[in-house]
Amino acid sequence: MNRRKSFRINSDLWIDLFIYTFLISICVVTLYPFLNVVALSFNESADTVRGGIHIWPRAFTMQNYEQIFRFPNLRIAFFNSVIRTLLGTLLGLVFTSMTAFVLSRQDFFLRKTVTVMFTITMYVSGGLIPTFLLIRSLGLMNNFLVYLVPGIVWVFCIILMRTYIDSLPFSLQESAMIDGANDFYIFRRIILPLCLPSLATVALLYSVGHWNSWFDAYLYTSRAPNLTLLQFELQKIIRDTAAASGFAGATTEQLRARAAAVTPRSIQMAITVVVTVPILLVYPFIQRYLIKGMTLGAVKG
Repeated sequence: MNRRKSFRINSDLWIDLFIYTFLISICVVTLYPFLNVVALSFNESADTVRGGIHIWPRAFTMQNYEQIFRFPNLRIAFFNSVIRTLLGTLLGLVFTSMTAFVLSRQDFFLRKTVTVMFTITMYVSGGLIPTFLLIRSLGLMNNFLVYLVPGIVWVFCIILMRTYIDSLPFSLQESAMIDGANDFYIFRRIILPLCLPSLATVALLYSVGHWNSWFDAYLYTSRAPNLTLLQFELQKIIRDTAAASGFAGATTEQLRARAAAVTPRSIQMAITVVVTVPILLVYPFIQRYLIKGMTLGAVKG
């Protein structure tokens, strides 16, 4: 008996060791790219071109972050990205929640038809050229509204929130109807307070989507520098510095001349950190709502 018990203890220890080793390996693989970006952002520009930097800067400096806001249009781009994210998320929450509430009503006889029509748009789109022509015909070219109106609601978010509302007892709405409550009162006082996890999930999806978007700025507002976005400016910097690689064997003088002539890679990494930090700061506060919203929203189909 003692030998069998000892064997079980040893096997449990080996299993725990394997699990912890595997989880630590996953953490290392997940965190290494971000740590590498942070290390490059704090490394001297000319030294970065030599390569060989992993998770710790070889020549520490703060000049990369000091130079970030010296780029033209970067301040206005940051401001536009913040305003777009806030307004886009707020409008997305309002219209998504109202649409999901209507589609969840059992007395809405077109709920299945409208849901199918919405779902089709997730698989089939009008294409880039028809979309561009539509945006131009609507007068949204070089207009801040082009960031908000075309993507004011996302079908995936509507389905996610409608599924969550379907998981709530419909008797709550029926009881309110018997007491004389109208649809707007039911939506505002009963449904919304119960949908906080789903709202947090949808808010995170909208905010990340709007914050990371840059292609619409490239298509529709490239001729309006005052409407540029932070991600678009980052993309332009990355494009302009794509030729900065391939100088591992160069002398120090050549590296410094190249760094002075072209935006260095360390500047790209510093901007990447600045772009990423706001989302990293917001996510921990709504993580528990995100997990709860995704799991409870999947109870019903």
